[in-house]
Amino acid sequence: MRKIKYIALSLLTLGMLACENDLVQDLRDTKNNNEEPLPELVAGTADFSKYVAVGASFTAGFSDNALFIATQENSFPNLLSMKFAMLGSGNFTQPLMEDNIGGLLFNGAPDPSGAFGPRLFFDGSGPAGLPATQTTEATTVLSGPFNNIGVPGAKSIHLGVNGYGFGNPYFGRMASNPMASMLEDAVAQNPTFFTLSEIGGNDVLSYATSGGSGVDQTGNYDPTTYGNNDITDPVVFASAFGASVDALVANGAKGVVTNVPYITSLAHFTTVPHNPLDPTNPDFGPQIPLLNSIFGALNPIFEAVDPNRTIVFSETEASAVVIRDETLANISTTIIDALNASPTFPAFIAQFGLPETAAPLVANLLGNTYGQTRQANANDLFVLPSSSIIGTVNEAYANALEAQQLPAALAAQFATEGITLPLEDKWVLLPSEQTAIRNATDAYNLTIESIATENGLALVNFKDILIEAATTGLTSGNFTLNTNLVTGGLISLDGVHLTSRGYAVMANEMMRAIDETYGSNFEASGNFYDCGNYPTNYPVTLQ
Repeated sequence: MRKIKYIALSLLTLGMLACENDLVQDLRDTKNNNEEPLPELVAGTADFSKYVAVGASFTAGFSDNALFIATQENSFPNLLSMKFAMLGSGNFTQPLMEDNIGGLLFNGAPDPSGAFGPRLFFDGSGPAGLPATQTTEATTVLSGPFNNIGVPGAKSIHLGVNGYGFGNPYFGRMASNPMASMLEDAVAQNPTFFTLSEIGGNDVLSYATSGGSGVDQTGNYDPTTYGNNDITDPVVFASAFGASVDALVANGAKGVVTNVPYITSLAHFTTVPHNPLDPTNPDFGPQIPLLNSIFGALNPIFEAVDPNRTIVFSETEASAVVIRDETLANISTTIIDALNASPTFPAFIAQFGLPETAAPLVANLLGNTYGQTRQANANDLFVLPSSSIIGTVNEAYANALEAQQLPAALAAQFATEGITLPLEDKWVLLPSEQTAIRNATDAYNLTIESIATENGLALVNFKDILIEAATTGLTSGNFTLNTNLVTGGLISLDGVHLTSRGYAVMANEMMRAIDETYGSNFEASGNFYDCGNYPTNYPVTLQ
């Protein structure tokens, strides 16, 4: 029982690797000798002689759940710098990692939390951790300055924080001094042109990837009281973003900013279905009658309180998982009292081999477990790591049940994640949590658009671009990219960050916005990148 696994999400069935079937070139690309020559590349009113990129993980080139050399070299700022060099831009330096393994060591040892582990690769069925040991030492400070100040994990409120490198090792290894801030190191280079990208994304992302386990801090103007997974108040965001732009344009620099996409349309939140429990699965299907018998004792109570709480598993169709919904009223006491008052409940528990005297114990167990539960529906979003949890036995909970004198097999049966043990909040984004993310995102974007307009900056509408990718697909050259995990071509194996192909598309969108705002002609002069020249993922052998 301890090895029960009710679902297995196979990504291989979706097809071969992302967009590789699009590699056949369109005959329209064949150059006609009679075509008029393309115009010469011009800068318009922009000055690209000193380019500095400021941002978070997208700016750094983070991909496949890690930062590594190959994706740093294919980061959108590095791709832009190569085009800007054609117009007189100087060298573009990046704080490169030591290898293509990814991850960080801390004084020679991996971080015990696993937060800075090696990159992911595609193992034929889905994302898997690279079987290698990271070599990049976090405590080794590189010699800068660096034009790419892209720091994975950075929120808007972190850009101007002195000593931020003490809390974020990615900035610590590139900071000019221990007490430097990201903005200070950017402004000190006196840029003539800058990109300020994905600021605001991390202000909601950690809340989302933690399943909404943080706090929506809207209305709290003191960011020093925020937790790591909290949503940044929009007023606080506006102050931080405005200060960042003011610092970057102070010496007359021009630049590009991006707005914030609706991150819940990323593969990290759309890959795991709400109803993954397959009745044809030999581990799950035969147990459905027993499961329905167990919940049959609770469903009359649920129906009396709220019919939406009833739990039934289908023997013919895929069933939804059971979740804990913190927005529901807690009816634990109601369940306990009703079961203890039922004259048939002692006989009910006897089918599990328990004595009638155990009825109060089981009543308390069921009441405390299912006081705020329901089956999921299509409006609930599940974070990608939940795919490895659903259907497995929660050993800690099973051991706790055994300590209460439940037989080991029965304890495991009642400790199966998403079936008899409701999934915790960290695995699912409830509709109310999605609304909090969207409201904050909309508020951030109003600020970004306003400040971009006030300062005459180019603006990339990353929000609409991602909506297009998640719905109809995003066309770039001969390719149509979407947000599907593994096969979509745009989103990397971690379900959040872009592939190198996606970063090439992002560089094009940046140049398009620059053309529209400053009168350059990157697109008209044929200087957009062919995203087909950039990979969607990297082989296990690349280390």
